[in-house]
Amino acid sequence: MEFPKKITVIQTAIITASTIIGTGMLTIARRTVEFGDTAAPLLTILGVLVAYLSVYVICRLGNWFSGKSIFQYSEDIIGKWLARFFSLLIIGYLAVLTALYAREFGAVVRTTVLSETPLEVTTLAILIIVALSVRNNITTFAYIHHFYFPLILAPALFISAVSLKHANVLYLQPIIGNTPTNPMIGILLVAAMFQMSFILTIVIPAMRETHQALKAATWGIIMGGGLYLIMVIATVAVFGSEEIKTLLWPTIELTRITTLPGEILQRLDAAFLAVWVTAVYTTIFSSYFLCIYGIKQLFRFRDHKMFSFLLLPFIFFISSLPRNIVEVYELIKVVGMAGLIITLGYPCLLLVIAWVRKRKRKKGIGGSVDQYG
Repeated sequence: MEFPKKITVIQTAIITASTIIGTGMLTIARRTVEFGDTAAPLLTILGVLVAYLSVYVICRLGNWFSGKSIFQYSEDIIGKWLARFFSLLIIGYLAVLTALYAREFGAVVRTTVLSETPLEVTTLAILIIVALSVRNNITTFAYIHHFYFPLILAPALFISAVSLKHANVLYLQPIIGNTPTNPMIGILLVAAMFQMSFILTIVIPAMRETHQALKAATWGIIMGGGLYLIMVIATVAVFGSEEIKTLLWPTIELTRITTLPGEILQRLDAAFLAVWVTAVYTTIFSSYFLCIYGIKQLFRFRDHKMFSFLLLPFIFFISSLPRNIVEVYELIKVVGMAGLIITLGYPCLLLVIAWVRKRKRKKGIGGSVDQYG
């Protein structure tokens, strides 16, 4: 058994939610409004349901192949070389996604807080912090998420709830949207924001109760999806769909006009940015960790620590390729949508093949069914 079985159901739920809640906090309202108009909350709900399909499939596979990650049991299902090819695609995709998230972090911090600091410095800073963090084992990885999650969820929910005092319910009507341009793209974009739930593929083997993985992941999706939904509703209800389309980061604009009761703080944008920075850290932490753990398992190394800084220059180079923040978001959109083939399509393919083989073995065609649960 490669993983120590120490991660609890609660920790698994927290890891799932903490990984999902990240860079999308700033852009989910604009993305959904862009393609769904006033149907943005509905698109968010449907996008969460699509993302949940991936979570269900990953948990099912994790139960069938107990103690193994997707980099390992895929070889049992489709053969060593084909599985390794797809594992390389997953690792490459995670590296690109990590780089884009880091670049977005650098751009936001430089624009809102450290205007005189070079973009490369802020981007490199978050990557170095994450590279140091991922040198820990899977148990410490869970503890780090467990520590930061309350600092993300509670303030984000509070700020979103307080902002509702400026809401106009008419801005949310009609629920199905006025003239949605392409709601399906909006749904898939929301689902793409949840695809880092793919971290479950290495968390499930380390759980004490693997059979509880789906329950834990479901609660993680509910917490992450619920927060995003509240943010979308609050932003649309305050600004209206047409104004949101003109804002790059509508959530930040929302916190700028929100005050605490009694005028304790006139603006909450500084507090929200602190929450967002923490959320982005946990998301990049998970994507980086999954990336180097995948390399370790693919090439049969005993330890993943050596890759923490070895991979950093390549990720930093990729992060420097986009020319501006608009190009970063376009790349995130394209890469995220394409990534659904890897994070949703590939697990579904593995599940179907494993299920067919399981049926054949039950009929006596081939060997034992033990490895399928």
